[in-house]
Amino acid sequence: MQQNKMNILNKIFTRNMLRHFIDGNTDGVYSSVIQRYISNTDQKSNGELISEIYCELKNNYRNEYFYKNTLLNKLLLGVHSMNTTTALSEISIAKSKADFVLINGKAVVYEIKTELDNLDRLHTQIDDYYKAFDNVAVVTYEKNVDQLQKILVEIDKPVGVYILRRNGKLGTVRKPQSYTGDLDKEIIFKLLRKREYEEIIMHWYGYLPNVTQFKYYDVCKKMFLDLPIDESYLDVLKILKKRMRLAKEKFIKVPYELKFLAYFMELKNGDYEKLESFLESEYRGA
Repeated sequence: MQQNKMNILNKIFTRNMLRHFIDGNTDGVYSSVIQRYISNTDQKSNGELISEIYCELKNNYRNEYFYKNTLLNKLLLGVHSMNTTTALSEISIAKSKADFVLINGKAVVYEIKTELDNLDRLHTQIDDYYKAFDNVAVVTYEKNVDQLQKILVEIDKPVGVYILRRNGKLGTVRKPQSYTGDLDKEIIFKLLRKREYEEIIMHWYGYLPNVTQFKYYDVCKKMFLDLPIDESYLDVLKILKKRMRLAKEKFIKVPYELKFLAYFMELKNGDYEKLESFLESEYRGA
């Protein structure tokens, strides 16, 4: 039963599914989930049904999407503001991939460990994250805290710990503290896109290297690595903070349940209008 839930519920809150919604399509998976988990669909809108499906996640199957969407809503849109803070997700850092990163005056990496996860790779993940960012936290569930704390004692770094409680509230066990001892300029450079590292190089040197395309990346990388780590790190945060472009007045109208997807898909104005139309329309079945 749990495996069936995982196979089908994990397919609902995805980019592909949101694109189906925007295009006004009734996806077979969407219909199957409605048939399985919604007892009465009469005269209900798609928005109402999606909200009920999300409640199934909240109550019985808190997967990674549920955690990520909660962090986006509670932290970016609750504690902070889209005007001052940028969220990033699935950022490759060394051999790991950061679940969720918030950047304002500082950066915090949030590693998610749901009820469906284990802690086998946590040590490696935290070590990797500290190579690129100076604040790291783990978000998990209440029954996992004791086991998590034992691992963090071994790691011996100021990792923050947050609990996503059963009522959906985010509790603080301890806040992360800045730790810069493991920052690695080579790993940090790999976070950047071409136009981003070019902007930093122009800021520091006043020019870009005049070399062949074959050598260009390596020369830019060397120029970056020659910069002082404390100042170049702050420059990287400023650059990453500018990465997301959002139609904020349209985004705020997106339902809570779909906020994470809409944020990271960077939808166009027309997409928001089509999505709103789909959500308001009555569900007509498969």
